[in-house]
Amino acid sequence: MTMPSGRRERKKAATRQKIADTALRLFLERGYDAVGIREVAAEADVAVTTLFSHFASKEALVFEQDEDFEQRLTQAVTGRASHEPLIPALRCEIQALVRHCTADDAAPIWRMIDESPALRRYEESMRLRHAETLATAIAADPDLSQTATASRTIARFVIDAYSLAREAADPEAAVDEIFRMIEAAWEVTRPAARNSR
Repeated sequence: MTMPSGRRERKKAATRQKIADTALRLFLERGYDAVGIREVAAEADVAVTTLFSHFASKEALVFEQDEDFEQRLTQAVTGRASHEPLIPALRCEIQALVRHCTADDAAPIWRMIDESPALRRYEESMRLRHAETLATAIAADPDLSQTATASRTIARFVIDAYSLAREAADPEAAVDEIFRMIEAAWEVTRPAARNSR
């Protein structure tokens, strides 16, 4: 019974990836604004309705790993052992994302994003959504016992760390520097630190 379901999910994932790969290729070849949704669907050999069943907007085609990244950040909070500190777990996920986004083959994609106001707006809204999702996960963890404000602040810092490091001359060093500051901010918000004042 689970076999057909697994096959269906694999087929959906393959179709989604094919659409995303096709869109990115066309965007990089011709420019983001010069390519329409219908062209992407035709080139990927899918109906426009199929494309929209996988991607909510044209911008989402560029950020096809958006949901995966958001889930990985949440999992860094919810999936860690109770004794495992939060900030190093989040640092690991941000480091992986920065490595992925600063690889040589990612440079043309980021140039395209930087040149498109629509893509920049979409990325900003995506980051805000990621920060809210991450803040919710932090606030819901009873072992962390953080206020909503502290949870949202740390989440914003973590999400912004990705953008700042991606744009730095030395992304790895930037992640290290930023996360030292995030760790210090986190320590200040911990109940033991507050009670010792």
